Amino acid sequence: MRRIKVLDTTLRDGEQSPGIALRPDAKGEIALMLERLGVDVIEAGFAASSPGDFAGVQAAAGAVSAVTVASLSRATRADIDAAAAALERAPRSRVHIVLATSTLHMERKLALEPAEVLERIESSVAYAAGLVDEVEFSAEDATRSERDFLVEVCETAVGAGAAVVNLPDTVGFASPGEYAELFEEMLSRCPGLRNVELSAHCHNDLGLAVANTLAGIAGGATQVECTVNGIGERAGNASLEEVVMALRVRADVFDVETGVDTRVITEASRLVSELTGYGVPRNKPIVGANAFAHEAGIHQDGMLKDSRTYQIIDPADLGAAVSLPLGKHSGRHAFARACAEAGRRLDRDQLDAAFTRFKRLADRGTLVSLDDVFTEVRA
Repeated sequence: MRRIKVLDTTLRDGEQSPGIALRPDAKGEIALMLERLGVDVIEAGFAASSPGDFAGVQAAAGAVSAVTVASLSRATRADIDAAAAALERAPRSRVHIVLATSTLHMERKLALEPAEVLERIESSVAYAAGLVDEVEFSAEDATRSERDFLVEVCETAVGAGAAVVNLPDTVGFASPGEYAELFEEMLSRCPGLRNVELSAHCHNDLGLAVANTLAGIAGGATQVECTVNGIGERAGNASLEEVVMALRVRADVFDVETGVDTRVITEASRLVSELTGYGVPRNKPIVGANAFAHEAGIHQDGMLKDSRTYQIIDPADLGAAVSLPLGKHSGRHAFARACAEAGRRLDRDQLDAAFTRFKRLADRGTLVSLDDVFTEVRA
């Protein structure tokens, strides 16, 4: 199997979610968890953006023992110097330089000509390569960039010493087919990309971040950039847990593997939620409270007979557990099992009467416990 590297950007792009401002100690704590999780690179922040973020990158770099730690940087010496300084204690350091390459961004945001952008890429990457262990270059808004110019961008970044080239879908604009084709075209037209890591970084504006990340892998990406719980700018980034589990469950399709220890996923999700204050939606795939909950009677009956009938992931692989909650859609089989597990011994008539009471209570639209069912009898 082809090995896909995982860059986790929870502490950088994830922190850019409105309302999140992680203290340096919190960044260190999450970095330790990410190292346990088995990611290859932790993007710890944007060191030049504020003294607090500089300290946060420092804290993450000093907390871990083996993983590569990265800091985002604009294509300026001041930013690169700040990133390199913040990363001094990292086991392995990476400066992640970003510069926009779409016509829209170059004209309206940067006010630079294409030739000037290429010059900045070359000079900034070469400068950073002399200060840290490795350099990643991101062609911001790659999916809306002119393909001929993007080839020049990739060639320039590789020639200047970039060890990683990232083709981000910065505004979540691409479709999976388009994103896969972008990677295929760049690899075909820029042979130098075959000698470096080629990275996919997707945003979720159209709900396609995970699908596009998987498409990037199909197109030849060797690194993916994700966040725990899918947090990030606007609608968020590609969710690490969804990408990793999709690759694992459908290894027959993707034929790749990551170094992520899936048993740590649930714990990492809870820590990030706690420290960021961003709750996990109940219906969030993989880590949501309902991810392994089966209420419908037909589903519960199938689960009790063979979990593979309605479950494609073993929750134990994620440090989670199956739940068969009692609700208005639950069947008699699951209700009887819940009673038995609670130590309530009922004959057939008692079970029928209790199940009838349960259904009546459940139809009111509130959560019902066995205590509710049997308290009603005593009342």
